[in-house]
Amino acid sequence: MRKILISTTLLVIATMATAQAAEEWGIEFEKKARVEAKVVDLACELTGKCPKNCGDGTRQLGLLMDDGKLVPVVKNFEPFAGAANDLIKYCSKRIVADGLMIDNPKMPMFVLQFSKLAEGGKWARANQFGKDWSKANGGKPSGQWFRTDPRVVALIKKNGVFGIPGLKPPAE
Repeated sequence: MRKILISTTLLVIATMATAQAAEEWGIEFEKKARVEAKVVDLACELTGKCPKNCGDGTRQLGLLMDDGKLVPVVKNFEPFAGAANDLIKYCSKRIVADGLMIDNPKMPMFVLQFSKLAEGGKWARANQFGKDWSKANGGKPSGQWFRTDPRVVALIKKNGVFGIPGLKPPAE
C-alpha cells in the first residue's frame, strides 16, 4: 500500500495555474485553479483495494498530483452532485481540470467545472451527472434533481430533512 498525504496549501499553490473558465461560488478558502493531474480512485490509492475502471463510477474519485499529493474532487458544476460521472471516463488518465481549489487547511478539495484530457483533449463542462440523471429519470430536467429524485425523497421521508429521524425544521 502506498502512503499518500493529502495536499497542503503550499504544495497545491505551486502546482496550480489560474483557471480560465471557473466561476467563483463564494466558498470559504476557494481559489480558481487549473491543474494537470491523474484521475484516481481515492479508496484504491489509500487502501490498495482497486476494482477495475475506478469502480465504474461508484467510488469517490480524485486527482493525484505530480508531487504525489492526493486531492479529492468533491463536486461538479451541478448542485449537490459529485464528479464521478464526469471523471470516470478519465480513470487512470492525465487530465487538465478547471474549477475551484478549496484550499481548506484541514482538507483541500477540488470542485470540477471543466475538464479535458491532458494531451489533445477537448474541454467539457462538468455536467455529466445531470445528463445521466435525466436519462435515468424519463427525461426530467436535472436542474433541481435533488427535489424529485426517488432516492432523495425516500431518505427524507425516512430520516427527515436534516437526516436525523424526528428532527424537524422550526415552524414558520
